[in-house]
Amino acid sequence: MATIFWAADSTVQYNDITTFPQTGIGQVFHLFLKPEVAVENHAKNGRSTKSFIDESRLSAIEERIGEGDFLFIQFGHNDEKEADPDRYTEPFGAYMENLEKFVNVARDKKAWPVLITPLERRCFTDEHHLGAGEHGAYVDAMKQTAEKLNVPLIDLYSMSRAEMEKAGAEKTKEWYMHLPEGVYPYHMEGLEDNTHLKYMGAVVYGGCIARGLKELGGRYSDLLVAWD
Repeated sequence: MATIFWAADSTVQYNDITTFPQTGIGQVFHLFLKPEVAVENHAKNGRSTKSFIDESRLSAIEERIGEGDFLFIQFGHNDEKEADPDRYTEPFGAYMENLEKFVNVARDKKAWPVLITPLERRCFTDEHHLGAGEHGAYVDAMKQTAEKLNVPLIDLYSMSRAEMEKAGAEKTKEWYMHLPEGVYPYHMEGLEDNTHLKYMGAVVYGGCIARGLKELGGRYSDLLVAWD
């Protein structure tokens, strides 16, 4: 039985009641998988490639991942925090070098790495158009890394932008942590968070990744339930 290991940030992490209704993609991704496929979600809020490695989170994956497993690697949101030296990485420098470390951990254990570009933030300029966003250089750097290392890549960045522009600014408030008063826990009422996801957003973007796996075919599409 194959296991999917997630190495990522808050857009993927597992959430408990203390952060409800925040929901990470890795928290719902089992919906798209055959029942025999296991998931180990090592994603953690606020982590970049640098801090994930520095905190030995990649080492924890290295201890458990094995032949025939998969390592899904999705970072960018926190690597771009230039004011924070504990997390920041240059996109065409340390970021690419760190991504290669993740890939090598998987390959050294005869597992299959997959690079996933960072999820776009909800950054509308009008009802159906997004601004430039903040991930561009990191998306390009990840694509270059995938090409250099011959690693499969799923472009969640482009897919998420397309899904948002199709749905529109108002509808996508249901996907992100926009919390009206009188509905959610009092300490979160009125929150307008355009980065973190609610359940529906996690399912929408999990579906994007599943479509990406389906397009890759072979061992990647074999992970999925029959699904259109």
